Amino acid sequence: MSIRIDQINKKFGDFVAVDNVSLSIQTGELTALLGPSGSGKTSLLRIIAGLEQADSGSIHFDDLDISARHVSERGVGFVFQHYALFKHMTVYENVAFGLTVKPKKQRPAPELIRKKVQHLLELVQLDWTADRYPSQLSGGQRQRIALARALAVEPKVLLLDEPFGALDAKVRAELRRWLRRLHDEIHVTSVFVTHDQEEALEVADKIVVMNKGRIEQQGSPEQVYDNPANPFVYEFLGNVNLFHARVKQGKAEIGQLSVASPEFTNEQEESGFAYVRPHEIDVLLNPADEALEAKVDLITIVGPNVRLEFLAKDSQQLIHVELARDRFKQLGLSLGQQAWVKPRYTKVFLGEGI
Repeated sequence: MSIRIDQINKKFGDFVAVDNVSLSIQTGELTALLGPSGSGKTSLLRIIAGLEQADSGSIHFDDLDISARHVSERGVGFVFQHYALFKHMTVYENVAFGLTVKPKKQRPAPELIRKKVQHLLELVQLDWTADRYPSQLSGGQRQRIALARALAVEPKVLLLDEPFGALDAKVRAELRRWLRRLHDEIHVTSVFVTHDQEEALEVADKIVVMNKGRIEQQGSPEQVYDNPANPFVYEFLGNVNLFHARVKQGKAEIGQLSVASPEFTNEQEESGFAYVRPHEIDVLLNPADEALEAKVDLITIVGPNVRLEFLAKDSQQLIHVELARDRFKQLGLSLGQQAWVKPRYTKVFLGEGI
């Protein structure tokens, strides 16, 4: 089932939560609403679900306008951050709940409910927990049971509000991979909210970056990461170095560096800024063209990677660099050592930044 969002607006008092948002989500697509706190992503998700009513605009499932329909009539499955499982019910009873409370005419026979619940528990790889209670499960297991419960009613659309936010980093990483595999198997149109850039990049088919109630950019994970539409998207999707630049006739001057910026053909020099991601910088032991001389100011080893801070000789600006540990050992860098840093890729914007 496809979702079409047309010019949705929502205010809470004077606060604009969703500001004239339009968005299309294709059938079977797994879409991430990504943004900082207060960006409007959860409000938009709740409007899609029918848990909040928009002030204006419309929501369509396929070609059907469901804007005025109650949440119970929209056919959505909703997974919350904090599981929301019934503590007094077994895992089996929790998953079966949505089926057992259906009107009598729509309610499946007990044997069909049993088969369906068993199938869903196998799908989330927790069939052995059927007789246990939520308190006897880990956080990751509870969230998978919450997902099975949402799927039990065969939703047309699956909505997840920061589903892994309450879990520790290792469990989150495992569940991200598990959710991606599950989605590839069931292909239900899904929308999930997250503020975790890595989560969105790893799991989603499409990322919608939101800020202050508006959509800043949407596209595949590769599109939004490799070609950010504006400074906000660039800074939100990972760590970056920001350099002041002077831009003129297709070139950006960054201190001693000259970077090609063919998209800018202005005859008069304008101020701008250049972004370079830490992993897109080479470290050299000898002077080279288009490289800045700098001193090693900090070394932090993080598993297989090394994070370095360099202090630029001319500007005294800190430059963040990430290297593979093998490359770091090869260079033999130490604190206080002089070296040269050379950006491999730079993105230039005009203006004052954010």
